[in-house]
Amino acid sequence: MDVGLLLEYAWVLLVLIGLEGVLAADNALVMAIMVKHLDPKKRKKALFYGLGGAFVFRFGSLFIISFLVDIWQVQAIGAIYLLFLSLNHLIKKFFLNDRKESKKEKNSQQGAGFWTTVLKVELADIAFAVDSILAAVALALTLPNTNLPRIGGMDGGQFLVILTGGIVGLIIMRFAANYFVRLLHRKPGLETAAFAIVGWVGVKLAVYTLAHPNLGILAEDFPKEPAWKITFWGVLVAIALGGWFLSSERKETEREDENEDTLEEEKNEANDF
Repeated sequence: MDVGLLLEYAWVLLVLIGLEGVLAADNALVMAIMVKHLDPKKRKKALFYGLGGAFVFRFGSLFIISFLVDIWQVQAIGAIYLLFLSLNHLIKKFFLNDRKESKKEKNSQQGAGFWTTVLKVELADIAFAVDSILAAVALALTLPNTNLPRIGGMDGGQFLVILTGGIVGLIIMRFAANYFVRLLHRKPGLETAAFAIVGWVGVKLAVYTLAHPNLGILAEDFPKEPAWKITFWGVLVAIALGGWFLSSERKETEREDENEDTLEEEKNEANDF
């Protein structure tokens, strides 16, 4: 690979790692809440089984999607799902009382048995893995082809970017969740920005779908044109910077006024990982 190609791949991987970090922290917190009612030993076992299931599912689905990625119907479903995921979160955040819903969800976990909890964690892991993989695919598909061997219907370099992003997501969920939970508490706008980015990535996948040769709604080369790439990355960076700089700092003294959702509780839940 030449230097320009390496830099483009490195940039996409860096963006993917940042997105994985924010989403994985949110996912880790949700799973910690799901197992909170179990005693400490069973709690750690449930999380271990859940993460094990996520590991197997992510790697299995990566190889499956590498064969399906060139099918425009699969691309369209992925784009619709990412847009739905983003809009669903943003609507709940700004128009519905998501805080009350989250409390109901917490209460619904109480009293669930060990294996029932493990099943719920597994299902949550699968949902999180789908989100992560689709976002990674949408980011990687328009990268230039490399001279690496193809895997399924996907360029080997693109596949490695998606694979690396998936591994990083699991590592963050296991080892760095505590840091990212604290960061999300200090900069709550980052979570909103992350889901806005997921929606924008869904738009990118939709553009790629519309340019598929079997549809031909957009020119086949449009997703790889400099103008579209500059537009996409410019908007993505603007969303990320907006999430950071427009997010009001939450000070440590605010802990005293918070109830079940205090930072201390979030840190303890994240420490279960």
